[in-house]
Amino acid sequence: MMSWVPYAATAAMLFVVGAVAARATDTGPWYRDLNKPRWNPPDWMFPVVWTTIYVLIILSVGRVWNQSGDADKPMLLLVIVSNFVLNMIWSVLFFALKKPLLALIEIALLWLSIVAMIALFTSVDAFSGLLLIPYLSWVSVASLLNFRIITLNPGLAR
Repeated sequence: MMSWVPYAATAAMLFVVGAVAARATDTGPWYRDLNKPRWNPPDWMFPVVWTTIYVLIILSVGRVWNQSGDADKPMLLLVIVSNFVLNMIWSVLFFALKKPLLALIEIALLWLSIVAMIALFTSVDAFSGLLLIPYLSWVSVASLLNFRIITLNPGLAR
């Protein structure tokens, strides 16, 4: 029987993740003065994309949780919570602490955690894994952007 609880719990967790990330994100003078590549997405795009990705994550986690057996749930929970923590930490490292090099290392771990989610979710429900492809794609773009900001601002690589 399908339950709405995993959808609501995931939405609540992502609300916290998004709130912490938004609070940490300061696009003030430090960020505005950084050299960025020409293909840097406009600021308005980030909340639109993240909201869409969060909706897809909610659908993916809800589906896979409802379709998984009790034996699979501890591993699912570990992968999901780990991913959410990594998702939240990047904004803190990059914006709040102004440590793009640490953020680049961290985003590599985030990327790997998304790959792990896709692999694990696909083993339970292929569609749940597919719902996470936009997340992986956006974090890939963010990783490249993080890298380019470091290379365009040599003083940041410390």
